[in-house]
Order: sequence, then C-alpha cells, then structure tokens
Amino acid sequence: MASSAPLGFGILGLGLIADFHARAIAAAAGARLVAVCGRSPEKTQAFAATHGADFATTDFSAFLAHPGLDVVCITTPSGAHLEPALAAARAGKHLVIEKPIEITLPRIDELLAAATAAGVTLMPIFQSRFGSGARTVKAAVAAGRLGRLSLASAFVKWQRTPSYYADSWHGTFALDGGGALMNQGIHAVDLLQWFAGLPADVFSRNTRRVHLGIEVEDTAVASLRFPCGALGTIEATTAAYPGWARRIELCGENGSIVLEDDRILRWDFRTPQPEDAAILAAKPDDSMRAGASAPGAMSHEGHFRQIENLVAALRHGASLAVDGPEARKAVALILALYRSAQSGQPVAL
Repeated sequence: MASSAPLGFGILGLGLIADFHARAIAAAAGARLVAVCGRSPEKTQAFAATHGADFATTDFSAFLAHPGLDVVCITTPSGAHLEPALAAARAGKHLVIEKPIEITLPRIDELLAAATAAGVTLMPIFQSRFGSGARTVKAAVAAGRLGRLSLASAFVKWQRTPSYYADSWHGTFALDGGGALMNQGIHAVDLLQWFAGLPADVFSRNTRRVHLGIEVEDTAVASLRFPCGALGTIEATTAAYPGWARRIELCGENGSIVLEDDRILRWDFRTPQPEDAAILAAKPDDSMRAGASAPGAMSHEGHFRQIENLVAALRHGASLAVDGPEARKAVALILALYRSAQSGQPVAL
C-alpha cells in the first residue's frame, strides 16, 4: 500500500555488518532507523547515537515492541538468524536477513515457512545482484547471447588476517556454518548460480592452509557439472595475499564474459550488438566493490540498493529482486560442496 510515511527499520546484532545496514537505511528514501538491539549497553547506545536511532536496548522483546518498528534487519552471526527471525515474523515485522540466510536447509525452510505464515516480507541480503555489471551479464545470458555454455566458474581469492577469526564465531561450524565458501564465497556462488543455474552435481576438496586454528576451511576447490552439460569450477580462499577481486567467468559458443566485482573486464561476442560499445566503455562502478582484503573495505551501496528495493516492494508493490527461495539456492549448493569434501565423492543437487 502506498504511503508517504517512512518505514521504521531496526537492527538486531551490532557487529561490523550492522554499520553497512545503518548507512544504507539512512541513504534510502522512505526508510528510517528507529531502533537498535545489541548485547553490550555501551556499544548499543553508541551505535544508536552514531546512526541517529531513537531507541537502543539489549532487550529483544522491548526492541520488537518499539512503536514504529516495521522492518527488522537481522545481522547476528549466521547460525543465529532463525530464532530472532521467527520472533520478529510472529510480531508482524518484515525481515532483512544478512547472508547466508541461515546455515542449514531445515533452518532456512523453517524461517521461510514462518515468514509466509505471518504474511511478512523477507528480503535476504545478496547485494551483488544489484550491480549494473551483474545485471548486464544476467541480461546477456537470459537473451542467449553466449549460446551453449561450455564453462561457468567463480573465483574468490581473498585475504583475512588472524584477527578476523579471533572473535567468538567466525571460523566455527555452529555460527559461521563454514569458511571461505559459506562466508566469503557465497556472493560469488550466488552470482554463478543466478547466471548459469544450479549444477546437477559437484565434487569438492576443502583444506586449511593458513588459518590452522579455525574449525572450517580457509581454502576450497570444486568442479561442477550443469544440467545443460557445461562444466565449471569454484575456487575460494581467505589465505591469499593481498586479496584479489571476486571473478566470474562465463564462456559459451557465441560469447564469453568476465566480471570482476561489478566490473565487466571481458565482453566478447561472435555477433556484436549496438549496445556492446557502451557496455565496454562504461566507467567501472567502484561503489559495488567487495571486501577482498578486509571485510570493512566494501561499500554500503549494494545494501542501499536492496533497502530501496524493499521500500518499493512494501510501499508500492514492486517485486523483490531477491527473495527467500532464491537465497536458499546458494546455501544448498555450498552444503553440497561440503558433503562432497567430507565424503570424497560427487554429490548431486
């Protein structure tokens, strides 16, 4: 329903990523940060003061009951998304949930079912889909410009310092759900399956090469076979100095594309089209940069575009660019990679 009143947003969980949500909300027309909830009273009050929130609390029930709260952004550790999301949905609040939406398929399915039952909108964060480069690639694939795909691959060769894993949850199975694939690689995995579809089966190997004190992988390599017959690979690591831009490569009989972060580096087609020159000449959109060398180095621009999309959906009936079932796909693929690495066998999706 159309309304001129701004939607009231609240943020639960005040770690690093919460700052990106707060800045995105502040930049989005029709959105306003009204409440924040964290574990530390001092940190919660400071976060509210920095970002102009009216209400700061460590009491989740009081947070949910705050007048004017319409949307809850859940930025807790990945394996702790479900329980607050269930409570927020039952309270009639719309949901924005950081990636991964959750770390197991049963927990994701319970979350999606609860949002549907409560009649609330759920928007998972996959901000890389909102870049102009990514959307241009998606349109070219959908138009059939590449012809029959032969290869579809993703590469995330990033760096994380030991201090990144020194908190209570990064690098743990219980709360991170995985390592270089589930945390850092998931955006590339999402883009790859958005462009090429989910693989039919996968084979993966995981290891720890540098971050030996964590429970999960810091390096992974996988081979993919798609239903159409195309093949592909995924490489992901948090142990590569200095950290390179995320890279997606799509190769087909009639064309090939390389996307680095949101920059189109290669756009080669057998049959040129009038729009190709403008695509190749376009200035790179560095506002969609990812955090190859440090998580705080990325921009909030992608989150801003997602918040704008949610406001348009809630106020004007626009379609969500990413919904819960879409977010489930990347997690399903990564979990299949983990099962393959554990068993030493190919795994079908």
